[in-house]
Amino acid sequence: MLRLSRKALLTIEVVLDIALNSTSRPMPAAEVCRRNGIPPRYLEQVMQELVRRGILTAQRGPRGGYRLGRERRRITLAEIVEIVQDIEGGEDPLEQSGGSEIARRIVRPYCHELRDRLVERLAETTIGDLCIRAQAQRIVAKQDITPDFVI
Repeated sequence: MLRLSRKALLTIEVVLDIALNSTSRPMPAAEVCRRNGIPPRYLEQVMQELVRRGILTAQRGPRGGYRLGRERRRITLAEIVEIVQDIEGGEDPLEQSGGSEIARRIVRPYCHELRDRLVERLAETTIGDLCIRAQAQRIVAKQDITPDFVI
């Protein structure tokens, strides 16, 4: 079955969470992970790659965290999924050679078409689109900001 990996889905959730909850200060990764029930170590490598590829920006230090690297409407789900797939690696079974004539001439080409349609939809859908869906569903930002009383 053609499907998105768990890590790809969680990464989309994290980027969407940052988009919905962004403020003037960076969003700490631990806060994002806690809100979404994700172990912080699970996405460390992905978050670093999202920064490297410009989806997010990072600020280090005690007041550090993540922000979107560009406008919501300029971040596609296809970009996010591609980053995760690059990290996960592994050979795509559709690209393997061999197999029966039915597999080579019927099944794989059909699955290629399905995959291409999925990639098209992911490329058409932005984090901004998902933010609009979240607002329509009345999903509001869940700011867990602890007041900062620095004098």
